[in-house]
Amino acid sequence: MTLARTFSGFVSGVKGNIVTVEVHLGRGLPSINIVGLPDQAVKESKERIKPAIKESGFDFPNERITINLSPADQAKEGALFDLPIAIGILLASGQLEITIEDMENKLLVGEIALDGSLRPVPGVLPLAMAGSKQDFSSIYIPPENYIEAEPTGLEPVSCPHLRSAIAVLEGRLEASRLIPEEAETKTTEKIADFADVRGQTAAKKALCIAAAGRHNALMIGPPGTGKSMLAKRLPGILPPLSATESLETTAVHSVAGEIIDRGQLITIPPVRSPHHTISGAGLIGGGQIPRPGDASLAHNGVLFLDEMPEFQRNILETLRQPMENKQIHISRARASYVFPANFLLLGAMNPCPCGFLSHPERQCICTPSQIDRYRRKLSGPLLDRIDLHLSVGPVSYDELKNSEKTQSSAQMREKVLAARDRQEYRYADEPFNVNGELPAPKIEQYCQLNKDADNLLKKAVDNWGYSARAVHRLQKVARTLADLEGIDTIGAGQMAAALQYREIELRDWHS
Repeated sequence: MTLARTFSGFVSGVKGNIVTVEVHLGRGLPSINIVGLPDQAVKESKERIKPAIKESGFDFPNERITINLSPADQAKEGALFDLPIAIGILLASGQLEITIEDMENKLLVGEIALDGSLRPVPGVLPLAMAGSKQDFSSIYIPPENYIEAEPTGLEPVSCPHLRSAIAVLEGRLEASRLIPEEAETKTTEKIADFADVRGQTAAKKALCIAAAGRHNALMIGPPGTGKSMLAKRLPGILPPLSATESLETTAVHSVAGEIIDRGQLITIPPVRSPHHTISGAGLIGGGQIPRPGDASLAHNGVLFLDEMPEFQRNILETLRQPMENKQIHISRARASYVFPANFLLLGAMNPCPCGFLSHPERQCICTPSQIDRYRRKLSGPLLDRIDLHLSVGPVSYDELKNSEKTQSSAQMREKVLAARDRQEYRYADEPFNVNGELPAPKIEQYCQLNKDADNLLKKAVDNWGYSARAVHRLQKVARTLADLEGIDTIGAGQMAAALQYREIELRDWHS
């Protein structure tokens, strides 16, 4: 046999794509040529595979070897093609007791070390999901990727070494569930409790609203008032991810190569807190073959931007489109990539460069032009997409020393879960399940105002000139407030509370 065919895959965005790996042995000077738009990591696989095959007890064919990765017009990257290429070479050279037909329903994924052992690779989850939608029955992967592939419907075959993969293929070894001990031990980072935060009752209530309806929020206050403390505790009141959300979130982290260290599906909302020096590609995603950025890694979770005005303005502006569409589109000459980005944006900032503009005791030393220049780093359109604007003031000494336990994360989470249950029941037939994702055409249907609430909203729009987007966001926040109180129709109380969270508008923010 001089021709063999195996199957593997590559990831485009967060979508898995199946690749046919064709291996041909022909006459000519001994060489290995890989075609099909391979990147440097794929081209270097020949240097890893040759010693690995020899170390595994097989002969490396002394012939001209041509390897084609099909479809040939799409770029391939990474070391995950090592295993299918090695198996293909051994199959084409007649060293395996299997046929091409035996490989038709098997996916092979893994990087090979020089001694023949298999190392974990990113992107296994989306590849396994793609294989489960076609006629594949099993996926051969390194042990560290086992748990990642387990819930996809394909049978994961754990292969610590090239020899073990061949033994299972030939039927000499039964497929086993080999998982590293560290992957089997689930480690959950403890999230700080809101009960530790003294004072800031209004801010805690606002974050409860943000968690209940997945509303974007911005905390503004002097330094040392507890903005970062509050942000760190927000994940503790968010509901756990559903089965679908867990797969989606894990797939993004798998593509980014971060799931390998976890060894398990992500079941709690992820939190990303990038430094203000982050690049646009780091936040939104990018690269020659794009990879997800922090905005996508926060999918179904929280994207926390501390000291927001310190971020470059053009980088912050890139968040406007994903905040609306919940997706990030990156176009390249050969292809377009789509990454999910349905995150809750939580921002924190000082009211001015020195930080003490609104402090009751300390004096601000900034000039009006400095304050204006500082605030202009957050544009009006970006602020318009943030539902809750929170004023976080300093905590008094009495509040700080008060030994009484304040509202805990468990108590707040109970309220959030009850509000989410109401939303899931209401939107059972819709493609969304939280108030923050309500599209404009559905707002009148699901955000019904009583007469007093409608009059109050009309007066606010007439007096303050809210944009149509701001009006819709006010209604959605009021809907969440009503859900937290267990009310079906939005009243004047909920609308008044929602209006209090829209105090920052372009008219006074840039004045």
